Amino acid sequence: MTGSTSLSVAPLVWGHGPKLFEVFLEPTCPFSVRAFGKLDGLLKAAGEDRLTVRVRLQSQPWHMFSGVIVRCILAASTLENGREAARTVMTVVGEHREEFEFRDHCSGPNMDATPNDIIRRIEAYSGLELAEAFAVPELQQAVKWHCKYARQNGIHVSPTFMVDGLIDPQISSGDSIEVWMERIFS
Repeated sequence: MTGSTSLSVAPLVWGHGPKLFEVFLEPTCPFSVRAFGKLDGLLKAAGEDRLTVRVRLQSQPWHMFSGVIVRCILAASTLENGREAARTVMTVVGEHREEFEFRDHCSGPNMDATPNDIIRRIEAYSGLELAEAFAVPELQQAVKWHCKYARQNGIHVSPTFMVDGLIDPQISSGDSIEVWMERIFS
């Protein structure tokens, strides 16, 4: 990838149905992790021909390594099988989220961690080599795009859910897949 003039960031999209469900997630937020864990079940229940699920990354500064982790997810999306590589990174970060967080968002063992430590942890858990893709300057455009898209749509917290381009504040990460289905398809 070094010396590459173009970077292909795979969209984080699953399904191909006419109904669009966009989920804005911060990868270490416990509520986002819970929502992310329901997406496969939602898509299975709804059917890929009825629903399109798009994951949007919502970096939040109180999750101290949020920007590094978001960039790792997008870096993974540039690898072979990018969309699934990105899903793998999101999954392992969620499974080990405490190892990527700070106690009370300001203290704990991660005070001595560096961005390279975080990248190495994600590589170890995911089995993916991310450091080279992480360092490609053009990746910054994808990071900025996710941030800009969220801001343009009035997204400030995670998780936030949009159905066909409209925020639905009634949808919660604590809802069952059946409740999500009712909200999405009503």
